[in-house]
Amino acid sequence: MKRHYKLLGLAALFTFLADQLSKWLVVQHIPEYRTITVIPGFFDLINIRNRGAAFGFLNRSDIEWQFWLFLVATIIATFAIIFVARGLKEKATAMPLGLGLILGGAIGNLCDRLRMRAVIDFLDVYWRDWHWPAFNLADSAICVGAFLVCFLLCVTKKDAE
Repeated sequence: MKRHYKLLGLAALFTFLADQLSKWLVVQHIPEYRTITVIPGFFDLINIRNRGAAFGFLNRSDIEWQFWLFLVATIIATFAIIFVARGLKEKATAMPLGLGLILGGAIGNLCDRLRMRAVIDFLDVYWRDWHWPAFNLADSAICVGAFLVCFLLCVTKKDAE
């Protein structure tokens, strides 16, 4: 098996397991809609459900189609990641890591959607009147992975010019 597939798979597996474990801990220890202040005035842990995408996008209970949209998007993203990974060089390390973070996060949120038609969000960041929508480890991994992949694509393109 190619080395970069192993790295991608390990990153995805670790991300998925960390995401699911963190969500399980939140459900076990924080009642739904309750908060635990971690850093007063800046960061809380909260147990809420999000029917939408990352950071509350399309989080509405009056529409049902977003479940199917995110299900199809996850399936397409999975195949796209596998397709991109096929073209990677054997010694690639950063790109498979980024792709693995995206894949693991997508599968972590997909698992929630399939079980309860919503995703468990629990990281709540705010400052004064500014409040960022709650998110989870899967959302964070997807964002970090996407940033890494975009950065690497920009650096690679710049080197090719």
